[in-house]
Amino acid sequence: MEYEDDVIEVVVPIDEPDLDKIAVSKTIWNEITAGVGIWGALRPIFAVALSLIPFLFLGQHFNRNHRRGRDWFLLQIPLAFTLVLWILLYLWSIFDAWRDSSRIVSNAS
Repeated sequence: MEYEDDVIEVVVPIDEPDLDKIAVSKTIWNEITAGVGIWGALRPIFAVALSLIPFLFLGQHFNRNHRRGRDWFLLQIPLAFTLVLWILLYLWSIFDAWRDSSRIVSNAS
């Protein structure tokens, strides 16, 4: 290789803009909370936690479905005589509170 001394190397400086730390933090926050904020991310969990309290159907009241919460409260009285149906209503209310809260969050974003 006689031509090694004849090689010309060209270096082009690249101007990289400085990263905006606030913009990076906002992007990370949006990715963590799915763009709905911390309350939107925790709202379904909070609704489920409230609906775990038996007999009161607080998850429905938290989601502002007061009529459904009241109706299920009244419906549990005859279902209390058949324990199996009451348990099914109780489990369904937990799922329903989570589903409605998730729907509220998705419609808000």
